Amino acid sequence: MKIKQVSQLVLALSFTLGSFLSHADLNENDLATSIQQDYDKRLGALFTHFHRNPELSFIEFKTAKKLANELRSSGFEVTEKVGGTGLVAILKNGDGPLVMMRGDMDALPIEEKSGLAYASKATQSDPITGKQVPVMHACGHDVHITSLIGTARQMSARMDQWSGTLMLIGQPAEERIRGAKAMMDDNLWQRFGQPDYALAFHVAAGLPAGLINVQEGSPFAGSDSVDIIIHGIGAHGASPHAGKDPILLGSQIVVALQTLVSRELPPREPGVITVGSFHGGSKHNIIPDRAHLQLTVRNTNLETRETLLKGIKRIAENMGRAAGLPEDKLPEVIYSKSSTPPTVNNSPLVKRLKAVWQNALGKDQVVSLSSQGMGAEDFPYFTTDPAIPSVYFAVGGTSIADYQAASSGGPPIPSHHSPLFKIEPQPAVTRGVQATVLALMELMPATP
Repeated sequence: MKIKQVSQLVLALSFTLGSFLSHADLNENDLATSIQQDYDKRLGALFTHFHRNPELSFIEFKTAKKLANELRSSGFEVTEKVGGTGLVAILKNGDGPLVMMRGDMDALPIEEKSGLAYASKATQSDPITGKQVPVMHACGHDVHITSLIGTARQMSARMDQWSGTLMLIGQPAEERIRGAKAMMDDNLWQRFGQPDYALAFHVAAGLPAGLINVQEGSPFAGSDSVDIIIHGIGAHGASPHAGKDPILLGSQIVVALQTLVSRELPPREPGVITVGSFHGGSKHNIIPDRAHLQLTVRNTNLETRETLLKGIKRIAENMGRAAGLPEDKLPEVIYSKSSTPPTVNNSPLVKRLKAVWQNALGKDQVVSLSSQGMGAEDFPYFTTDPAIPSVYFAVGGTSIADYQAASSGGPPIPSHHSPLFKIEPQPAVTRGVQATVLALMELMPATP
C-alpha cells in the first residue's frame, strides 16, 4: 500500500505511539503493560536474534528449532518437522473451540542494506540454485514468529481467562507459496484436529507502526503461474507462407488474453493476467517452430480464478485453430503446481474481531483499508478446502517519524522485499501480540 493512499487518513486520526498502550484492558490484567514488559525482557532480544539469523524457505532449521523451544517453554506440546520444517504447538485448556494462529518463518535471498545495527550478514546455500546467497528478513516474518512466541506466553499465563484448544503454527516457505500446502499434505488437520477458526497477520511497511488494518473480502489475491507452449512450423523468414509462425500466434494470444479481464469479468471485479516472459526464435530470418509464454494470473475469489484459468486455455487453443494448426499442434497450456487460492476473510468474523479491537484499543487504532495490489499468500491452503472461518489482518510496521517524513516528501518507505526494508519492532511485535490475544480471548471465552 502506497504512503499517499493512507497518509491523510493516518494524520487525521492523530495516531501517535503514545496512544499505543492507552486503551487496553483485559479483565483485571493490563494486557498491554504485560506485553510491553515481556518485550523488554524477552521478545525484543528474540526479534533481534531472528532478524540477524534468517533462513531460506524449507531450510529454516535453526529458526524452527528456536521457535519450538520457546513454545515448549510456555507449556505447549510441540511437534516438529511437519511438512518439512514446519511445527505445530498445541495447548489444551478444557472444553471449547480449536483456534489456529499462524506465523511464517522464512526469509529471502536478499543482501540487507537497511543500515540497522542488527542487520543480517547471514548467507545460505540456495536450495534452488545451489549458490551461496545473502539472506534477509525483507518481509517481516521475524515480526510474525516473535509475536507468535509472545502470544504463547500471554495465553499460557492467562489460562483462567479462556477455554478450548490453541494451535500455533510455525509455517515454512511462505515466500515460495509452498509451505502451507506442504503442511496440509502432511495430514495437518488429520493429525492435530481441524480448527474452528484460523487467524494470521502480516506486518505492513505501508502502515504506521501498531495500526491494525482488517478488511472484509480478500486482503491477498490468489496466484497461479501458467505456461503456454506454442507449436509452430519452422520456415525461412522470407517464406512465411511455408510455415506457421509461433511468434505471431503468441503475440495474438498475448493481446487476446487481456479481453478476459476487460470483457469477461464484471467491471468492478479485479483480475490480472500478466505475460511476464515471451521466448521464441534464434535468428533474424528464421521462423521458429516453438514459442513459450509465461504468465502470472491474479484474482480475489475462486469464481474469478476459474473464469481466468479456463479462459486462458480456451483462447490459446482456439487461436491456434484460427491460425490453421492441426489438433495435435494446438498450444499447450500448463498450470503450475505452485499456485495459491485467494485469501478471503470471513465477513461476520471480521466484524466481530474489529469490534473487539476497537473497543479495547480505540477506534483510531483499527481501520479497514482495501488492498491496492494483487500480492498473494499461501495461508488459504489452511482455510479454503475445507472452508474454515478465518481472518487475516495487518499490523503497521513503520515508525511514526519515518512515516510522517515520507508523507511530507522525505525519503520513501522501503517496500517489502527491498534490501532497505526495515520494521520498527517494538510497536509492531507488541501490537501483533495484543491483537492476537484479544482475538483469541473473544473466540475462546472461559467456560463457567
